[in-house]
Amino acid sequence: MNKKEKHQMPYTRMLAIGFAAIILSGSLLLMTPLASREGVWTPFVDALFTATSATCVTGLVAVDTYQHWNLFGQLIILLLIQIGGLGFITIGAYIAVLLRKKIGLKSRTAIHESISTLEIAGVVRLVKKIIRGTFIFEMTGAVLLSIRFIPQFGWERGIYFGIFHAVSAFCNAGFDLMGINEEYSSLVAYEGDALVTLTIMSLIVIGGLGFLVWDDCAKNKFHFRKYMLHSKVVISATLLLIFGGALLFLILENDGVFAGMSIKEKVLGALFCSVTPRTAGFNTTDVAALSNSGKLLTMLLMFIGGSPGSTAGGIKVTAAAVMFFTAVTMIRSKNSIEIFGRRLEEDAVRRAATIMMCNLGLIFMASMIIMAIQPLDAMDVFMETFSAMGTVGMSTGVTRELLPVSKVILILLMYTGRLGSLTFALVFARRKIVPPVQQPVEKIVVG
Repeated sequence: MNKKEKHQMPYTRMLAIGFAAIILSGSLLLMTPLASREGVWTPFVDALFTATSATCVTGLVAVDTYQHWNLFGQLIILLLIQIGGLGFITIGAYIAVLLRKKIGLKSRTAIHESISTLEIAGVVRLVKKIIRGTFIFEMTGAVLLSIRFIPQFGWERGIYFGIFHAVSAFCNAGFDLMGINEEYSSLVAYEGDALVTLTIMSLIVIGGLGFLVWDDCAKNKFHFRKYMLHSKVVISATLLLIFGGALLFLILENDGVFAGMSIKEKVLGALFCSVTPRTAGFNTTDVAALSNSGKLLTMLLMFIGGSPGSTAGGIKVTAAAVMFFTAVTMIRSKNSIEIFGRRLEEDAVRRAATIMMCNLGLIFMASMIIMAIQPLDAMDVFMETFSAMGTVGMSTGVTRELLPVSKVILILLMYTGRLGSLTFALVFARRKIVPPVQQPVEKIVVG
């Protein structure tokens, strides 16, 4: 057993237990009368659902965030979002740095796994950059959003709304306080507002690129050729998904949800529809009003998600890219998978295929169970399960109609999606044992 394997199992269990403890603590605080606007006890399942959604930076809600939770409850949710977005290991490491405590090899390995770096060297320095970068991006976003919110809600509430939505967008959480105007309305009132929509989209994209890509961009500036293969794949795939997705939404929804809008509103709406499924959960158009083709495209984007080591969920753009180029390689009858003049290792293909199959399996299993329990529309149920697994938060509105059992299923999907399906599976896996004698090889027909 190599060193990586020795540290792998303790790390996965620590991550799973750590997130579970944070979720449970948040649930207990949210269910008390101190957190609700009416001063009443919140059902434990609803509190657990909200805490899980916040910690797993999803955005699915069982109750309206503004209408149900008071300031204390909202601040608890905001804290859970920040912890869930950055990761408690990253935050813990930064606190240790501030206290000038020595960070050992085991802790550095945990940080390395948590933020998905390619090597252990320099992880502590990267943690400092992550915290500083997060503060700069969130505060910049808060200032820009406050420009719009202060005239509408006053100074105190406008600044608070700016901070809340900036943190929620950067962490790809999708929680909003627009219930002050109308319950569960998200950002529909700002569908044609360039300042709000472009700020929110920018925060979502930056948060979803990943900390490793930030560091690479900071080091090499605009010299794309000098970037690591990981950064090249992430940036290229992100741009393709954003603008390709926006073009498809313009075509599919031109006579649908975009009907009657100006060209500016259609472009902003299409871009937002393309950006937010990966994996923020805000919406400026009515998700339930999307055509079936629009919903399928949304589910595909939710399934792919953002980048490894970021605040986003999904199978990640790198896994999707690896599977795509694997197919291209097979079709062209090549021996190796090559991207940007580099050859991929075989382990990347195995990991990508495993993650994709695990996520799809969990989504379909959860969907079948929910549909067996409740007579809900299949498309609406799949939107919920894809959204939960991808930690997105977009919904057609059926979340509030779900029975407690169905909510628990979504809670498990959100938790698994935040940990990563492969990481979650490794928690229960036995230690890897290499048999002294391998079984004989025999061929099967595939395809």
